[in-house]
Amino acid sequence: MKITVLTLFPEMFAPLQGSILGRAQSNGKLDIEIVNIRDYAENKHAKCDDYPFGGGAGMVMMPQPIGSAIKAVDPEHKARRIYLSPKGQTFKQDKVFELLGYEHIVLLCGHYEGVDQRVIDLFIDEEISIGDYVLTGGELPAMVVCDCLARYVDGVISTQSLVDETFGENGLEYPQYTRPAVYEGVAVPEVLLSGNHADIDKWRKTQSEALTKQKRPDLLKGE
Repeated sequence: MKITVLTLFPEMFAPLQGSILGRAQSNGKLDIEIVNIRDYAENKHAKCDDYPFGGGAGMVMMPQPIGSAIKAVDPEHKARRIYLSPKGQTFKQDKVFELLGYEHIVLLCGHYEGVDQRVIDLFIDEEISIGDYVLTGGELPAMVVCDCLARYVDGVISTQSLVDETFGENGLEYPQYTRPAVYEGVAVPEVLLSGNHADIDKWRKTQSEALTKQKRPDLLKGE
């Protein structure tokens, strides 16, 4: 899978070169391309924002640099083009699985007061939000999308790690424990030390259901 990120602040994406995502890119399992929108500005000072028509606070990202950048990285519109926006559809696990069906995804990071609406109308396939709050820009949401998608690309992490995880079956994952067996006077549940895999599986399912009912009952209703 290839993910192209269009941003005014490419330096913010340094974390994607570390840990699991960094290894995945080094091993050729994943291609994350960070593109500086300013490189496509046609004005003398590579200006990419201006005051909004009609007045108002803040600045708006101009259409030309963004449009030129999108046409350069996806000239035949074969990629799924996404604008990270608080106005978009909330990003959930089912959307992750949907996006995995695309070989190339383009993520546009807005900034300031957002982007000129003509960019969205002309070049964007969908808008995605990572939650009901507003950030300074789309860079952090883009990193969230990259990380979520990367986990399911073949060879990035072990298949076993994807089994029974939170949201995998519309539920929360069961509690996890490791050594030591007793810490600060609190012992690991005895069933996990029993070696009886049937009992362990039953305990994990029960714990998952109880946690989901307590913390995210909306998931049980399929909301």
